[in-house]
Amino acid sequence: MKRQMLLLLVSALIAAPAAAQNRSEDEYTRYELLAPETASFKIVYDVTAVTPGAKFYFNPIRKGSEASEESVIDLMTDTPLKFQEVTGAQAKDAGLTRADPDTRYIQVTLARPVPDGGEGRIRILKTYKDPKSYYREGDVIVFNRPLGIKRNSVVLPKGYGLVSCNIPVQVLEENDGRIVVSFMNIYPGEAPLIVKARPRPSQSTPSSAVSSGSSVSSVSSVSSVSSVSSASSVSSVSSVSSVSSVSSVSSVAADTPPRETPMNQIRVTERAFQDREIVYFLKEPETHAFSLYHDYTASREGEDKYINVVRAGSTVSDPSAKILDTGAELKTTVLKGQAIARANLTIDEPITAETEVVLISFTPVAKGKSVRLRITETYTDPARYGLIDGQLMWHRSFGRPRNDMVLPAGWSLTTSSIPAVISQEADGRTRLSFWNPRPDNVDVFVKARR
Repeated sequence: MKRQMLLLLVSALIAAPAAAQNRSEDEYTRYELLAPETASFKIVYDVTAVTPGAKFYFNPIRKGSEASEESVIDLMTDTPLKFQEVTGAQAKDAGLTRADPDTRYIQVTLARPVPDGGEGRIRILKTYKDPKSYYREGDVIVFNRPLGIKRNSVVLPKGYGLVSCNIPVQVLEENDGRIVVSFMNIYPGEAPLIVKARPRPSQSTPSSAVSSGSSVSSVSSVSSVSSVSSASSVSSVSSVSSVSSVSSVSSVAADTPPRETPMNQIRVTERAFQDREIVYFLKEPETHAFSLYHDYTASREGEDKYINVVRAGSTVSDPSAKILDTGAELKTTVLKGQAIARANLTIDEPITAETEVVLISFTPVAKGKSVRLRITETYTDPARYGLIDGQLMWHRSFGRPRNDMVLPAGWSLTTSSIPAVISQEADGRTRLSFWNPRPDNVDVFVKARR
């Protein structure tokens, strides 16, 4: 009997990693509608494999779609990856234990096994022909496709104007004049997306057209205009990335009333494509402390440092950083006051005696390549986190689209001012996930009882 129980336990332990073979995060899909008579659309699918030790990633081909022109790229090195189209049975034999026998898969050989606690970032490109998803209704074209991926965009054919969309979306214009609808699906199921468009009267694209930052060229190389961040600080959101929200091109002295940005200088970028995320792990509220990690992709040619500006009122300790693609540890340095200026660092605020930054250095990014960084720190912030009237209370503004917070063990959530997805960690702690598809900040106030 004991022998049988031992064999069952060993079998379960062996099967567990295999069952988790295809775990993924950070999915983003871009659909480029081709000429309507083709009933076809190009797909750019960015996905991150996160199963430790995984050598393959399996991408299912949707039933009813005819796939062609497939290719796969490793996003760290911008080099092609080996792949093959396989049956469900072949995918199962290769390690995908829950493969659907009636589904075909693209089996991608990753550039390197996924590091423990790291990631394998890939881009899958393919063209689908699917008359049930993309068709005409008179002079109107219709893209009618349920989408389960959390971050998506649909690019209309050149010369077409948007008629309607049944779910809230951002609408952007690309440099070539094509119209993009983009959204974050914050619900647990598929978004029943229906986009309709019709030909626009022929006209030239104005030279002042606002760029969305989401054209194919920019999707393949997300460039950061600044590697300065403010540890979830709201003020830094408009300057940290080309896929941030709405940024002003001017700056004024702190005691000067802000001037409204001229409308022809407002830059609108795609919120759903923004690739930063942050997770807070609250310690006991009496300590006023929390650890966090935030992930950032460095992709600008020559970029060799990340400067994290500590929010005023907070103190930082135990900083560390690594490259998620390889697991390699990076050097971190805490600088304060004039040490920042002596290091020739530029930040988006005046340097005072109390200004503090965490500097992370890495090998300069080569053209067309990128590295995914994870910065881990512990903060103490009595003004925004503590035990008040016997309750845990937290008050903090979030500027990034995706922010998660994990309560300390033994604490039960009683208040969240901003809607969040609530879940339980494996150890019983409560996690709140805040997804903000709008290009503004959310003022989060949370309370919990022991």
